[in-house]
Amino acid sequence: MKNESKITLFLVDDDALFLKSLEIDFIEHADFNIKTFATGELCIANLSKNPDIIILDYHLDGIDENAMNGIETLDKLKEYNQDIPVVMLSSQDKIEVAVSCMRHKAFDYVVKSETAYMRIEKIIATIFKYKKMEKELSWYMARM
Repeated sequence: MKNESKITLFLVDDDALFLKSLEIDFIEHADFNIKTFATGELCIANLSKNPDIIILDYHLDGIDENAMNGIETLDKLKEYNQDIPVVMLSSQDKIEVAVSCMRHKAFDYVVKSETAYMRIEKIIATIFKYKKMEKELSWYMARM
């Protein structure tokens, strides 16, 4: 039986080693319902599983050079549901890449490194604080 209160987290990366490492970090340190995907297309095809947060690689062309890249996937995700927070991951430490991701409505941008998991963990906490504030504001505005 699925625990409906668990956060559903999609991890999307074509780097199998990094993807597995990130999945293991979440399994060891958090109680999330985790789904992993090697391509943006697979992620899009599984959106009916209602992810709460998506961690998405910027490139996504390591397995199939014709696969959608991270920005194309991000755009499709936002077309499907603009409220799903998407955190972009990249091995590129370039401000232009981060700015591009933010222009395409990513919630945040993280450079792949040995501290990436800790950064993502903090970002997820921020996302849920923000969502809680939105709910409280909606409740308050409805009472006015």
